[in-house]
Amino acid sequence: MKKTSKLYSIPYFLWVVLFVLAPVALLIYRSFFDIEGHVTFVNYQTFFSSWTYLRMSFNSILYAGIITLLTLLIAYPAAYCLTKLKHKQLWLMLIILPTWVNLLLKAYAFMGIFGQQGSLNDFLTFIGIGPKQILFTDFSFIFVAAYIEIPFMILPIFNALDDIDDNVINASRDLGASEVQTFSKVTFPLSMNGVRAGVQSVFIPSLSLFMLTRLIGGNRVITLGTAIEQHFLTTQNWGMGSTIGVILILTMLAIMYLTKERSK
Repeated sequence: MKKTSKLYSIPYFLWVVLFVLAPVALLIYRSFFDIEGHVTFVNYQTFFSSWTYLRMSFNSILYAGIITLLTLLIAYPAAYCLTKLKHKQLWLMLIILPTWVNLLLKAYAFMGIFGQQGSLNDFLTFIGIGPKQILFTDFSFIFVAAYIEIPFMILPIFNALDDIDDNVINASRDLGASEVQTFSKVTFPLSMNGVRAGVQSVFIPSLSLFMLTRLIGGNRVITLGTAIEQHFLTTQNWGMGSTIGVILILTMLAIMYLTKERSK
């Protein structure tokens, strides 16, 4: 039986080695080569000594933080309300349904909505405000990114809230706690695992967004994901692109460590 279970685990380990460990190892390996193919540490030196790259890092963390905070403020009340509905699984599926649509299609849809001739500017013109520059702004980038990431925040929070035993909530009320006290002292702490998972699911992908920075931000929003794309596809400096990728992976690991569950 043990031998059989070990055989079943072989595809999993092969997948991890081939599609997780091997690409990361290759990325680390390439980061020690310059554009001419010489082994060097100059890529890391350039990254940490260049104000441009440091500013990109700050922008990436800032935008990811804003997107995560915005999605959390919207997703938590939404997930909480979903748990109170009669057909909550159906409503949850409807919320998750947009994630099945290709990201590129959603980006082009918002380009049409936010464009100068888009439906939003048509509405602003109709009410007398007039057309505004909405596309290619920080607002449009954060709005679209938050819209795309919201389902990934709602799902873990919903699961955490739905798993809370009703008897615990009823016991809090029976002991004289108000609704606010029950939420702050019982419901919210018990749902923290879902919040942590949601923060990881949103913050980490938001660090490396590059398609939305192109299409929605119009390259006015510059992040590490944009820099990686430019180095690999435009400048052909794979060493520098790999270096930024390594820094990004280390940042993601740090975020996972900071948001992991702490033992009491």
